Amino acid sequence: MNEKTLQTLLSRVAQGSLSVEDAQDKLKNISFEDIDFACIDHHRSLRKGFPEVIFGQGKTSDQILGILERMADEDQVLVTRINPEKAGAVLERFNRAEYFEDARLLRMRNTKPEITGFGKILIISAGTSDIPVAREAALTAEAMGNEVQTLYDVGVAGIHRLFAHRQTIAGASVIIVAAGMEGALPSVVAGMVSAPVIAVPTSIGYGTSFNGMTALLGMLNSCSSNIAVVNIDNGFGAGYMASSINHVSC
Repeated sequence: MNEKTLQTLLSRVAQGSLSVEDAQDKLKNISFEDIDFACIDHHRSLRKGFPEVIFGQGKTSDQILGILERMADEDQVLVTRINPEKAGAVLERFNRAEYFEDARLLRMRNTKPEITGFGKILIISAGTSDIPVAREAALTAEAMGNEVQTLYDVGVAGIHRLFAHRQTIAGASVIIVAAGMEGALPSVVAGMVSAPVIAVPTSIGYGTSFNGMTALLGMLNSCSSNIAVVNIDNGFGAGYMASSINHVSC
């Protein structure tokens, strides 16, 4: 339940179009709802401005469906790390659900989010192989009410590709950079701008990339001061953090 829904509910009680008993019934699970295999945080929209996000990895299709059924009245719900098989079960049950296979993300919404962020979030991938993580970040940031722009395959192996977009990069209020291999691109981007840069190490690379550990350590050791780093392949976390920054007024 978000602030708008709560205000509508209380207004209906005040106007006499909704009984106190019916309002009480609607509010009984406002804190959380225990459905045995999950405790759904219905209060999160009021507390944080965005509903609980379902982490699909490790959950069964029935568990994901059970949670979604209880959250169906939310303006929108995201399911991250969900594979095509589980997504197919959700799509059969909810015709308004959308699945983005490249990002392994499923979205179900009743209304399209308004743009409430103060600036533009730019999402950059070093290589084409990093796009799935960048896409997860982009879809998350869009769902949270931000204007999002993307630049793909502009890594340091051909740095001129990045410099061709100087104006776009300079105009962003927050930048997310997804990179694997040695993870150098966030440092380069951060050196070009004053905006905060969120670095996302990806698990892309040959043997000594150690499934993203090399990129993670490189980003953590960056000499560019305006970088913060999220976990390996965590596009969702990067998109969420970028949105949080983009919703802080100057």
